[in-house]
Amino acid sequence: MGTYMQKIAEIEKEMSKTQKNKATNAHLGSLKAKLAKLRRELLEPSKGGGGAAGAGFDVSKVGDSRIGLVGFPSVGKSTLLNKLTGTFSEVAAYEFTTLTCIPGMIRHNGAKIQLLDLPGIIEGAKDGKGRGRQVISTARTCNLILVVLDAMKPLTHKRMIEYELEGFGIRLNKTPPDITVKKKEKGGLNFHTSEKDGILDQETVEQVLKEYKITHADVAVRGDYTDEDLIDVIEGNRIYTPALYVLNKIDSVSLEELDVLGEMPNFVPISSNKMWNLDLLLDMVWERLNLVRVYTKPRGTMPNFDEPVNLKTGHSTVEDFCNQLHKNMIKQMRHALVWGTSSKHRPQKVGKDHVLQDEDVVQIVKK
Repeated sequence: MGTYMQKIAEIEKEMSKTQKNKATNAHLGSLKAKLAKLRRELLEPSKGGGGAAGAGFDVSKVGDSRIGLVGFPSVGKSTLLNKLTGTFSEVAAYEFTTLTCIPGMIRHNGAKIQLLDLPGIIEGAKDGKGRGRQVISTARTCNLILVVLDAMKPLTHKRMIEYELEGFGIRLNKTPPDITVKKKEKGGLNFHTSEKDGILDQETVEQVLKEYKITHADVAVRGDYTDEDLIDVIEGNRIYTPALYVLNKIDSVSLEELDVLGEMPNFVPISSNKMWNLDLLLDMVWERLNLVRVYTKPRGTMPNFDEPVNLKTGHSTVEDFCNQLHKNMIKQMRHALVWGTSSKHRPQKVGKDHVLQDEDVVQIVKK
């Protein structure tokens, strides 16, 4: 690990000394590619049989969605878990109280949402310091990340946590770049971009690809992206996760400070100790999870509104609904009857590819 850390430090030092302008873009792109490769190798499973270097905590994924609480030690993650789920996670006013991953369960709008209290992140987590690798590896499996911040120093902690998560390939509140890299056997580099004066130019793309030993490729860039976005596409292991910034301990700051922080996107001000604003937090969590509730209606009975089948947006067809109920149900289905906003009339007779919407009612008619 020492050799990797030394190389990473040397590259970061060279990058900090290099002036950023058009003449140095290609060189900086090459350095960033080297850095990305070193970080990947640092966090990959060891080949000597010693287990996975970047393995997360062994917590079974249960429920309809998984949320991770990420933050520095003693920002109130354990208290928040206790108040939202009733699960006990040791709470004390000193650092590193939580030394392992504590799971709890939230029931909200008929959905079961697993909430994980992860041990506090420290600086250097992405490079394996503390329990950084396990914390961030588990965060990669979450459908939503709650970055818990201390209201006394929110912006400093926010920047540091984003830096640690970025180093581990987690991109918060971002969408995958619209860049394609198709390798070929010959013909050199064909570079196409939709932007006339975009950040990425042919020389930078060539230098980045060279670090990955790619000399023949068709590269298409649809949008104004950076060399880091190109590296993300080539690495292919990035996770794009929605996040909320939970500003805890708001009872310790002034109203003026709170007004300023409240204007920032994706921020939720709360006090877990005094249970302030927890309902708003749950509503914003629900909105970000993008779950589609579908109610079952057995023939001749009323719909079951107590136990919805919860599907993910983008994976909410009648076939997805059947598969969630039973793996063989789709084979037995003749058609489905649907009531709700996705139906043209009530009920509408539909097939397996019909896309369901939130709070639809479905009856499966078997063969």
